[in-house]
Amino acid sequence: MDRNLALDFVRATEAAAISSAYWMGKGDEKAADQAAVDAMRKAFSVIDMDGTIVIGEGERDEAPMLYISEKVGSGKGLKLDIAVDPLEGTTITARGDPNAMSVFAAAPAGCLLNAPDTYMDKIAVGPRCVGAVDLDASVEENLHAVAKKLDKPIDEVTVIILDRDRHKGIIEKIRKCGSRIRLIRDGDIAGALAPAIEDSGVDVLMGIGGAPEGVIAAVALKCLGGEIQGRLKPRNEQEIERAKKMGIKDINKKLTMNDMVCSEEAMFAATGVTDGTILKGVQFLSDGAKTHSIVMRAKTKTVRVIEARHKFEHFPDY
Repeated sequence: MDRNLALDFVRATEAAAISSAYWMGKGDEKAADQAAVDAMRKAFSVIDMDGTIVIGEGERDEAPMLYISEKVGSGKGLKLDIAVDPLEGTTITARGDPNAMSVFAAAPAGCLLNAPDTYMDKIAVGPRCVGAVDLDASVEENLHAVAKKLDKPIDEVTVIILDRDRHKGIIEKIRKCGSRIRLIRDGDIAGALAPAIEDSGVDVLMGIGGAPEGVIAAVALKCLGGEIQGRLKPRNEQEIERAKKMGIKDINKKLTMNDMVCSEEAMFAATGVTDGTILKGVQFLSDGAKTHSIVMRAKTKTVRVIEARHKFEHFPDY
C-alpha cells in the first residue's frame, strides 16, 4: 500500500474528530455521530483510492453514508477494503467522557473480515504476550500466562473490560486471581489497543464487545505487533443469517488476527475526540483547533503520532 496515503487517512479522521468534538457533553449522540460521518465522507472524496466500505455505519438501507459496500475515494489508485468508525464512542462524546476517537483502517481488497453488526468475544495483548494467551483457555490460565510473559506478579496484571452486566462472571474470576481491573463504559477499540501501547497501564483486554470493532482493532494490533483473538457471539437467528450472508461459514470459529486481517499491507489511523488513554482530544483554539492522531503501517510497524494545528480560516471543505 502506498505509504503516502497515510496522511490522507489522518486528514479524514481529523475532520471527523473536529466535527464531532463540537458536540462533546451536549447529550446528543445522533448529532455527534452524524457530524463525524459527514466530515469523514467528504474527506474520502478527494483521496486517490478505489475503496469499498466493508465495516461502516450499517447496511445500505440503515445508513445514508459510509454504509457497507459503498464505494469511497476518487476511484483511482489501489483497490482497498475500508473499515471505519467515524465516532467510536457516541455515548462517550455525548457525555463528555474519555476515550472517544475517530478511527479508520484499510487493507488490500479482500483482506478484511466482513464482520456483521453483532458481538464478539475477545482477548487482546501487546507484543510481549503474543502467543501466550488463548480465547479458549480459562481466565485464570490467561492471567498467569500474561503475568509470566511480563515478569510481574499476577496481582499487578491489569485487565481492561467493558462495564457490562454480561461480564460479572469474568470480573469475579479476575478478582479471585487478584488481578487489577480497569472498567470502561465504552471505547471498545481503544480498550483493545491499550495493551499494545507503552505506558497505558493495561496488560490485557478481555470480554465481549462489538465484532466490527474487533476487526478494526485487529488492524491496529497487527501494526503494533500485538495480538487479538475473537469469536462471534450473535444474539439471535437474524444476526446468524446476516453473518452467513456476509460470507462467514463457521459462526463458532475462533478467529485469529490473520483471519480478521490477512495482509501486512494494512494501515490504521485514529484521531482523539475526547482525552483518552491513547490520544488527547480535540482542543478548540480562538482561530481553529488542535488535534492528536496516530497512524500506523503493519508492514513496517511504524507508528507516527501527529499533533496538528488547524486554522479554520483555511480548513479544507473537501
